[in-house]
Amino acid sequence: MSGTFRPHGVWTALTTPFSADKQVDYDSFGRLIDFQLQEGVDGVLPCGTTGESPTLSWQEHDAVVEAAARAVEGRAGVLAGTGSNNTDEAIRASTQAREAGATAVLLVDCYYNGPSSLELRTEYYEPILEGVPGIPVVPYIIPGRSGCALSAADLAILHLNQPQRVPAVKEATGDVDRMRLDRQLAGPALSILSGDDDLTLTMMRDDEIRGSGVISVLSNIVPGAIGSMVRAQVAGDSEETDRLASALAPVLRLVTCSVSSVRTLPNGQSVEVTDKFRNPVPLKTMMAGLGMISPTKRPPLGRMSATAVTHCRDALRQVHAADPGILGPIEEAFDVRIDQRLGDDAKWSALAR
Repeated sequence: MSGTFRPHGVWTALTTPFSADKQVDYDSFGRLIDFQLQEGVDGVLPCGTTGESPTLSWQEHDAVVEAAARAVEGRAGVLAGTGSNNTDEAIRASTQAREAGATAVLLVDCYYNGPSSLELRTEYYEPILEGVPGIPVVPYIIPGRSGCALSAADLAILHLNQPQRVPAVKEATGDVDRMRLDRQLAGPALSILSGDDDLTLTMMRDDEIRGSGVISVLSNIVPGAIGSMVRAQVAGDSEETDRLASALAPVLRLVTCSVSSVRTLPNGQSVEVTDKFRNPVPLKTMMAGLGMISPTKRPPLGRMSATAVTHCRDALRQVHAADPGILGPIEEAFDVRIDQRLGDDAKWSALAR
């Protein structure tokens, strides 16, 4: 195991940059990690949902984790996404991540085949803990994606039986009462990390949750500002916390971007539809518009509608107007000018379908 796992602060759920031919762009990936470390994040998460892990082959998955560990070189933590809906696959991936130098592994609840909470604990988490000794495991509870959820009781059993091996949870249920139950049953030692950028402060400020920080999507773009917000909250500086939260709010709401559009059927009938562009589509769109990475995603993810791209651009403009220092670090790290990128209609139009 590489280093000590400290589940607090800001951990960036890294996007996986792709080249135009949809291959992993390791040069861009390394540059993105360097940016994260320069901006002071506590750790990075390769191969999570944000990293488009469902469309990575296992060979690519292993290579991305290895690339992240090499790039970090012990300067921060590496929380490798190694979950699967197949326990044997998760054991293999977790073993590889441990050997590559990851600090801990993140295990998403088993998607699609939807085991019960009892099965999740006894047929997934416990076999992985036994089969891959020597590395902490972080359950990732996100029923909106996985269709199932490790219960607060089973989480507490895992943590209380092996507090050093299961020291934290990534909570992306969006259910504050559920998070309070996590704390009540598991006790004070469990670190509860937000899996939703816009709920981070709510979780940290609630005395019945006492969140430890965030595994953040938007810190791909604004790692320094999100880190400053979290540290200000820990320090009890409410004024600075609120200032940063207000300035960041337009983008923190855009992990998912929902817009209405009209479909015209072959018979000429028009139907209004809500298109819900989910992470990492809005994130990659904003990063590409700012000149940080290419806009390439792997199908079935693709380009957003023109209306959705405009929402993303407008959100970034609002953040930049509120505090130019928030997006400012991108300029030196990626050799761009924020004002020019935000003002270039052609660059943003090219991102839309």
